[in-house]
Amino acid sequence: MKKALMIALATLTIGASAVAWSAGDAAAGKTKAAVCAACHAADGNSVNPEWPKLAGQHETYILKQLQNFKNKERENALMSPQAAVLSDQDMLDLAAYFSSQEAKPGVADMTKVELGEKIYRGGNIATGVAACAACHGPTGSGNPAAKFPSLQGQHATYTKLQLNMFRNSSRANDAGKMMRNIASKMSDAEIEAVAEYIAGLQK
Repeated sequence: MKKALMIALATLTIGASAVAWSAGDAAAGKTKAAVCAACHAADGNSVNPEWPKLAGQHETYILKQLQNFKNKERENALMSPQAAVLSDQDMLDLAAYFSSQEAKPGVADMTKVELGEKIYRGGNIATGVAACAACHGPTGSGNPAAKFPSLQGQHATYTKLQLNMFRNSSRANDAGKMMRNIASKMSDAEIEAVAEYIAGLQK
């Protein structure tokens, strides 16, 4: 009995060490993020609206995207070669660092947010567009367990670009084609309006 208990404790200790080793280190990630700063800024609040804000994004989502860029499930001329040289620990550390940063609020075009809010919160029943809030939450906080990203304050230009890429299937790393199925039913006006509404979302 005593021997069995000791074995069990040893197993738990080894398991705990493995979990600790595989966890992201935000301090190490800050150092490794120096190369990322050229596009995403040192704190993850990118200035160029075509490049996403990473500050405050869920670790699980950042990690998935880096893995997808590395294994070519998601393609981008800038990100793919950057991710190709990252180790598993590098990706964990970068995800930990950027998720720990505070996201700066975005600015929405107020002439388009009325339609954007309608689609975001209620979808479009007539065309089969699902409400964005169903997966990303009423304030755009997302769902880290499901790897659904936080959208709060994201650049409208970037969001619009990604929705268009999902719509034409040039981006295809969404589980079960969820985003592709939704975006394929959205009009240009709906995509633009939703992107603007998302840019203004805050906690």
